[in-house]
Amino acid sequence: MTKSNKQILKISELKQKNQIAELGGGEKRQEAQRKKGKLTARERIGMLLDPASFIESGKFIYSKDTETHNGDGVVCGLGKIWNRTVAVFAQDFTVAGGSLSRANANKIIALMDQAKSLMCPLIGLNDSGGARIQEGVESLGGYADIFLRNVELSGVVPQLSAILGPCAGGAVYSPALTDVVLMVANTSHMFITGPEVIKAVTKEDVSMEELGGALSVEEKGGVSHITCESESECLEKIRNIISFLPQNYLEKPSRLMTGDPITRDISSLNNLIPDQSNLPYDILELITTVVDLNSFIEIQENFAKNIVIGFARINGYSVGIVANQPNYLAGCLDIDSSVKAARFVRLCDSFNIPIITFVDVPGFLPGLKQEWGGIIRHGAKLLYAFAEATVPKITIICRKAYGGAYDVMSSKHLKGDVNLAYPSAEVAVMGPEAAIKIISRAEILAGASQDKLVEDYKNKFSNPWVAAGLGYIDSVIEPSSTRYVLGNTLELLKNKVAVVTNKKHGNIPL
Repeated sequence: MTKSNKQILKISELKQKNQIAELGGGEKRQEAQRKKGKLTARERIGMLLDPASFIESGKFIYSKDTETHNGDGVVCGLGKIWNRTVAVFAQDFTVAGGSLSRANANKIIALMDQAKSLMCPLIGLNDSGGARIQEGVESLGGYADIFLRNVELSGVVPQLSAILGPCAGGAVYSPALTDVVLMVANTSHMFITGPEVIKAVTKEDVSMEELGGALSVEEKGGVSHITCESESECLEKIRNIISFLPQNYLEKPSRLMTGDPITRDISSLNNLIPDQSNLPYDILELITTVVDLNSFIEIQENFAKNIVIGFARINGYSVGIVANQPNYLAGCLDIDSSVKAARFVRLCDSFNIPIITFVDVPGFLPGLKQEWGGIIRHGAKLLYAFAEATVPKITIICRKAYGGAYDVMSSKHLKGDVNLAYPSAEVAVMGPEAAIKIISRAEILAGASQDKLVEDYKNKFSNPWVAAGLGYIDSVIEPSSTRYVLGNTLELLKNKVAVVTNKKHGNIPL
């Protein structure tokens, strides 16, 4: 056999091995995957990344128990999103159910270490039956090694997880340690123990969808952040979220001009907030009107609806939005909303994203369930997060800012950079009806008009002028000027330098 013929045979062998690896568990299993409304691992990566940008690693790795060159249930590599380098792994359910073996884990670990050295975002596309049972503690050790790296990468580079199939047992902790978790309705499931185990132990009868379906996991547990209708929507949403984030904690997010002028007319906002302070309105209308058109991506839309969080752009600048929602529980802070907002504030602070806070909060939600559930501890998380954040912080008091909730919601006292208010702002210890029952109790008992006392209290506190006179509010603005003021303020604060006390880390009240 000639030298050239040997070379042709070697190239033929290479093509054959590539084909085997790229087929994963084979055409039949891939077709079964598609019939469930799911894409294959490689199709997902192809849809997520910029065209022809993927460079695979560990393509021919295999486990000692399978000895087949099919990548061992996970596809790993580097690619680009918006021409920016990202590290991505996609579990392949067609190979041993995407289960985690030692070899499989080693591929993911090597990719995570590469993300750290390149200081680029890490994206995990999860679709796995869990640990490779045949490998016992080796697979469990693989999970722990991944968890460690999730923690080491936390706050260093953005980490995003998509749950695109089953995610159970120990496998759920890696996504839970990442910054944003996305799921797909009807095909994604996430839980510690399945329905059968729950029924055997607690006698509770629950379906897979009720227990760990996308909407349940977001709405009831707040574990996931975004529920999508399809995998294609999910992958596109990841691309959108990446556009708001920098490559790592040393960089700032890119400014992307949207063509939406900062002077756009938003005079409709002058009529948004009702004259009567007990009437609700939709804070989302304010947010979507103020930010660059179609730029708002809400996070955890279905969890703790009394607070709204999400990414947006104002004059091209990437910002994080935190806003009380008067349409739900009157915008009160409770356990879930405090935790939801606190984690988002810390995410923004980790990656140099300015925080815009819209305040309309009558206080913390009263009740035994809240008190015994630890509202003091959980509310302190939000207080801690805002106080700790060193990114530019701009706060607008739209209407109510009562009691401790005024302090917690990025007040001037927590090193807010610019604190503004609308003429409709009310800054007080509590609402007028409750207040006069305490401070004017003797007068009421003596026959003074309760309505008159309430009106006097409103005249004193149902306005922003006392707080402004004390310097707790920098300026009172018309709602119609909000977009212009925020855009200019972001420009002026863009070079803010954080001064942080040197310490190992604080002890947030977890």
